Amino acid sequence: MNNIQFWDQELEEIKKKSGFRFLRTRDLAQSGKFTHAMLDGREVILFGGNDYLGLSHHPQVMQAAIDSIREFGVGSGAAQLIHGHTSDHALLEKRLAEFKDAEAVLIFPSGYQSNLAAVSTLVGKGDLVVMDKLNHASLIDACRLSGAEFRVFPHKNYERLEEILAASLTAEKKLIVTDSVFSMDGDLADLETLVHLKEKYGAMLMVDEAHAIGVFGKKGSGLVEEKGLWNQVDIQAGTLSKAIGVQGGFIAGSRKLIDYLVNFSRPFIFSTAIAPHLCRAAKMAVDLIESEKKLREKLLWKTYAVKEELVKDLGFNVGPTQSPIIPIMIGEVERALRISKALLDEGIFIPAIRPPAVALGESRLRLVISAAHDDDDVRKLLLALQKVKKYENRD
Repeated sequence: MNNIQFWDQELEEIKKKSGFRFLRTRDLAQSGKFTHAMLDGREVILFGGNDYLGLSHHPQVMQAAIDSIREFGVGSGAAQLIHGHTSDHALLEKRLAEFKDAEAVLIFPSGYQSNLAAVSTLVGKGDLVVMDKLNHASLIDACRLSGAEFRVFPHKNYERLEEILAASLTAEKKLIVTDSVFSMDGDLADLETLVHLKEKYGAMLMVDEAHAIGVFGKKGSGLVEEKGLWNQVDIQAGTLSKAIGVQGGFIAGSRKLIDYLVNFSRPFIFSTAIAPHLCRAAKMAVDLIESEKKLREKLLWKTYAVKEELVKDLGFNVGPTQSPIIPIMIGEVERALRISKALLDEGIFIPAIRPPAVALGESRLRLVISAAHDDDDVRKLLLALQKVKKYENRD
C-alpha cells in the first residue's frame, strides 16, 4: 500500500466514525458585530471561541497593535536570541510577571509551544512527569516528548496521584502537571491539594492557566492568584490567545526558571519570535483585564444566568463546569453533530466536540459565553436551544 492509499483508507475510516473534520471560513458579519460572523453564507452568532472578555476587538488593544506595526512592521524578523526581542517583548514580559506575581516571564508564539518548551526542557530520561487525564493536548504531547517516565492519573483523582508519587523511588526529578480550568469540562483543579502533594513528595508543580486568566482572581490573573498560591506553584503557563484576546503563550516563574528555558529550551531557541505588535496589544489587554473589573463581573454574571436557564428551564446536563466553558452533554457523536447543525440553521454556532478530543460516549456541545455577547445574543441562543431540544424530544 502506498502513502496515498493509506491516507485514503484512514480518511474513510474517520468518516465512518463521524470524526471527519474540515475548515470553516469565517467572514465579517453584515451586522458589524464581532460576536457574529458569516459562516456557510449566513450570519450566525459565535458561541464557540475563547475571547472571554471581547478584548480581541477592544479599540485600545487594536490601536496598540497598529502603533507597534508603524514602528516594527508586521513581523519580528528573527528568533528572540538573535534580534527578535524588541522593547515590546521586554515590556510585555515585565507586565506579565507583575500580573502573575512571578519573578520573570518568557513569551512564545503559542500556548501549545510554551507548554511543549517547559515540560520537554525541565524533565527528561530518568525523571517522572505525571498529569491529569483531562489536561490539554499540548500538555499530553509535551509529556510524551520529554523522554521522562510519563504517568496519567484519572481526572482529579489525587489519591491515585499520591500513589504514583509515593511509588516513584528512583526518579531524579518529579513534575506534576495540571490545567487550572479544564478546557472541555470547564471544572477546576484542586490546587491546594496539588501543592500539598508536590511539597510532600519533593516534586515541581506546573499549572496551565490558559482558561483561568481574565476570569479568576482579584485582578484577573487566574486561579493561582485566587487561591493565593503564587509562591507555591513552580511553573505557571498561560496563553495570550484567550481572554487576553491576542495570540501567543508564556511561562511564568522564578528568574532561574526563565534563564534555564532561555538557555536550554529548543522550542524557544529555534523559533522566530512572536510579532512585536501582538506583544504591545497583549500588554494593553492585560492592563484592561486588571483595571476593567466590570468586564470580568459581566462575564461571570452572564455565565451564571445562562447555566441556570440551561439546567433549570431547558433540562440540559452541563456537567461539573465552574467557568464560562459550558459543556452541553450529548453522548453520541452523531447526535452531537446533528444538534450542532440544527443550531447553525437557527443562526447559532456551537461546535460539536467528539472523540478524540473527549472520551467515547461523551460528545458534547462546547458552549462558551463572552462578556461581549449582548442580551439579544443570549436571548437568541436560549430560544434556539429550546427549539432544537423540542424537536429532539419529539423525534
